Order: sequence, then C-alpha cells, then structure tokens
Amino acid sequence: MIFNEAQQEIANKIQEDNNISNWEDWKWQLKHAIKSLEQFEKLTGIRFEGQERDDLHKTFDKFPLSITPYYLSLINTKNFRYDPVFKQAFGGVEELITTSSELADPLSEDTDSPVEGITHRYPDRVLFHVSNICSMYCRHCTRKRKVGDVDYVPSKDQLSKGIDYIRKTPQVRDVLLSGGDPFMLPDQMIDWLLSEVSSIPHVEVIRIGTRMPVVLPYRITDDLITILKKYQPLWINTHFNHPKEITTSSKAAVAKLADGGFPLGNQSVLLADVNDCPRIMKSLVHKLVQNRIRPYYLYQCDLSEGLSHFRTPIGKGIEIMESLIGHTSGFARPTYVIDAPGGGGKIPVMPNYIISWSTNKVVLRNYEGVITTYQEPDSYEPRMCDRDCDKCNMELELGEGDESDAIGIEKLLLDANDTISLIPENNERLHRRDQHE
Repeated sequence: MIFNEAQQEIANKIQEDNNISNWEDWKWQLKHAIKSLEQFEKLTGIRFEGQERDDLHKTFDKFPLSITPYYLSLINTKNFRYDPVFKQAFGGVEELITTSSELADPLSEDTDSPVEGITHRYPDRVLFHVSNICSMYCRHCTRKRKVGDVDYVPSKDQLSKGIDYIRKTPQVRDVLLSGGDPFMLPDQMIDWLLSEVSSIPHVEVIRIGTRMPVVLPYRITDDLITILKKYQPLWINTHFNHPKEITTSSKAAVAKLADGGFPLGNQSVLLADVNDCPRIMKSLVHKLVQNRIRPYYLYQCDLSEGLSHFRTPIGKGIEIMESLIGHTSGFARPTYVIDAPGGGGKIPVMPNYIISWSTNKVVLRNYEGVITTYQEPDSYEPRMCDRDCDKCNMELELGEGDESDAIGIEKLLLDANDTISLIPENNERLHRRDQHE
C-alpha cells in the first residue's frame, strides 16, 4: 500500500523508529489509539486553549475519547472545525450540554433486557450486546452510557447467559451481535460465539453490526474472513456516515467481506453539520452501492445525552429522502427511521405520496410532482380464501414457516381477528365508562 503524508507523519510521531508497515496491523492501531487531548494535539498539531481546553478535559472525563491513528489521519487539520471526521471522532464541549428531553438510555434497551446482554424488543429477533469496547468512540453514539466501560469485556460465562436465553426462546429466529463492536473480540472468541449461536436450531440468521470497515479497516483480516465463512447465513451491517470515510483501505475491507459471500448493509445517522445535505447523502449512497454495500437505514439522531448539537429536524431527513426517491436507484435508498424513545422500535418516516383516495381510485404524486391515479378493482371478494384462518383447510405451503399472533395495526387489518380498536392504557373515556357501570 502507498501511505499518504498524514499517515506517515502520525506513525513517526507515535514511534520515532516506527516502520510504517505497522500501520496496517490492527492490533498496533488499537495499542496506539488516541485517548487524550494531549495525544491528539501532539499527533495533529492542533492546539486548544483556555476555557475550551478545560471544557474538553471535562467532556472526555464524562465521555471517553478513543480514535484510531487510521481514522485520525482522515481529518483535515487545516480546516478541522468543519471536518466531518473530526466532528464524529473528537467532538466538542457541546457534549456537556444535556437537554430535558435527553436520556441515558433513550431506547430503553436496559428495560427490555430479560437477561444480561440481551435486548428483546421485537417478537422474532434479539440484540445480543457482546462488548462495550470500540476501536473508536463515536461522539454521536446512542450507547454513550456503556461504550468505553473498560470493565465490561464479557467472558464466556457472561456471554453464555445470552446464548442460553436465545436457546430457550424458540421464537427468536434472528440474532444481531452488537456492542460496542463485536469485532473487538479476539478471533477465537468470535469463532466460539458464532459456533454457539449458529448451533441453536431455531436461529435462522445471524447479523453483525460493526464500524470496523470505517474506523479500523485493517481488522478485516483473511483469518477473520475464514472464521466468518463457517457460519453462513451471516449478514454484516456497517456504519458509513460520510463519503470521506470511503477510502482505499475501507474499500479493501468491504471487498473482503463481499467476496466472502456476506450481504452487506449500511446504517447511517443523520448528523447536523456532518451529512445533513442531500448532495452529501446522495454521494454517500452511490459510493456505498459501488462497493457492494446496500444502504439500509438512515437514522434520526437519538435522544442520548449530549447529542443535541447533532440533531436535525425530522423535516431535514424528509428533504433528503425527497432528493433520493425517484432521483436514484431504489436499492440505493435507505429507509429513514426514528428509533422511538422508550423502546417503541424503528418507525419509518418518508414523504407522503398518496394525495387522496376514494372507493374506486387512489390519487398519487411522483417525485417530479406529476399527479396520477390508480384504479382500484371493481370487486375484491374472497374466492379460494374464506378469510377464516382458524378453520383454514388450504395448502399454504409454508414449509417450516411459523405463525405468530398478530399485534398492533396488523391485528386490525387481519380478517381473521375480531379486534376493532387498539386503546391506550388509562384511557380517560373508558375510565369514566367503568365508573358509570
């Protein structure tokens, strides 16, 4: 590999006698991660003074700093205050500002945790929290309450609690390994963990959420690929937020994963002054699909502590989706979602394309503003299906498919269910009705 000037300079400052070939050793990168303000200043030549310097020390005391030398080398030190990499990696004194709407655990992951390490929110899948450690601590992290907890490097005994829960919960067909970053675990631990989870008969798919291809691409080694290939189907989601993060090294990392046969997705977070621009987001999704990564989610920034400076209005996300829908390939568009505070899960948000409808027609508009109609069928009566699911005698050819009880809006739409309304708990009108009876 040809190393750029910034990488050579940083490597030499870290170790005067350093051989630049160490740069691609992911363990060397971790060993020399930048964890203090003073290290950052030494390696970048950037200086902070006065009150800002004092506030930065307070910020890193509360929310630890960790930046890989690789990711540090991407910062434009001549214009750092406007640099998207700097904003994600280094942060600022704004993180000390906590608004009344912000929470330590905004998604109630701990509340929805039946056993250590497991968040079970959706009926058929769980999040398995396998580490609090990352190679870099993103300043916009929704789990700032946990990430950086050096005391939480899980043992096999701790991980076994989560594995046992999955084994005893047959409705779980999809397991997402998350953190921290699962790829911070040693190869042998990853091998053991995947072996245990994949051996559970009702687990159909395993997913891994990682930011290693973005912040430490050298972690994606041939040895790691060999281990991962033993446990197909395995899906991998990464976390590119800006086109600048797609480098020669990150391309090589994702190419190894794609060539290994793993479907790749990307989850971006909408961040003020980082990627809240239709041109930036369109460039990002185009570069992702060029590298065989399908844009999966665009997240509205969560209500975690100290993130108010990163949050945009939801209208900005809608504007970005308007710039993508119809203007680029469908598979290049992420789903814009709000992860609902309190554990409500991911709620898709998008522009409204239905203008109105009647008994026979639906009026729609397209991305150009063209208004058109769709003719509804004159008659939609049951022919083969009598919509009596409890007494169904049709051959559905479900194979090993599992039937689950309907919940939420699905229950109201289901012909076989008699539920006519969903009523919030402590509804005042029903409370008055009960008092009158």
